Amino acid sequence: MSNKLKLAIGSLLLGLVVLALKLLAWALTGSVALLSDALESTVNLATALAALIAIRVAAMPADTNHPFGHHKAEYFSAVLEGVLIIVAALLILREAWTGFWAPRPLDAPLLGLAVNIGATALNAAWAYVLVRQGRKLRSPALVADGKHLWADVVTSGGVAVGVLLALFTGWWVLDPVMAALVAVNILWSGYTVVMASLSGLMDEAVPEDVQEKIRTVISAQATGAVEAHDLKTRHAGSATFVEFHLVVPGEMSVFDAHEICDRVEREMARTVPDVRTTIHVEPDHKSKDSGVIPVDEG
Repeated sequence: MSNKLKLAIGSLLLGLVVLALKLLAWALTGSVALLSDALESTVNLATALAALIAIRVAAMPADTNHPFGHHKAEYFSAVLEGVLIIVAALLILREAWTGFWAPRPLDAPLLGLAVNIGATALNAAWAYVLVRQGRKLRSPALVADGKHLWADVVTSGGVAVGVLLALFTGWWVLDPVMAALVAVNILWSGYTVVMASLSGLMDEAVPEDVQEKIRTVISAQATGAVEAHDLKTRHAGSATFVEFHLVVPGEMSVFDAHEICDRVEREMARTVPDVRTTIHVEPDHKSKDSGVIPVDEG
């Protein structure tokens, strides 16, 4: 079982535990804010399940219908997570609106808060693990899941502040007001997750620092060629796709041109994790005046 899959399963199991704790906190207090926090956690379960499915699909090898692999499945999961975050925020706003017009004292607020804080601590620790490991494993689904959990942590922190203020001031309307304020923050989190995922679906180029590494590899390893041009890059899940045209002398044999390509591909694989390199070899009359990557003379 891959590390990605283990983390996705861990998210699902933790989501069940946290949801149970938050529902208990709401049952103990009757707090609108704590109910809203529990509603947000139900989305955690859905998104963890979506991430698990997406990671399993993305790990499938290329086939006849999907010759470039299934890497983009993770982006669909991340988009879904962002949308569900937004839905959760809207549900919280609805509960806050109802609570604002009919505020009520809370039952056993300190005990409910203690349970909720325990659930929040679990979420915070797991969110850190998911974001850290997701970036290490180049998994958009895990990173999005971690950011979603962190949004839940922020939600819970705001809820705790609201409940405490309501308890010590007697202004019970602060309970739904705090829930509404936190919901706005969750809306922003959902928006950022969706936009980041859409960039992957739109075949956005890899970051400039990675592109510079790619250019350096081509320049250093393509000795014997004339130039390289028309470099194109994109990322899909954990995979990075690199494509460029390599101009070689017209009299060069196919064997020698192939040796250059092999050398570039080997070094590219050592420099860029999970890279797929495609090189189009062209004769020297295909040289260009712009977008050229110079080749070291050796």
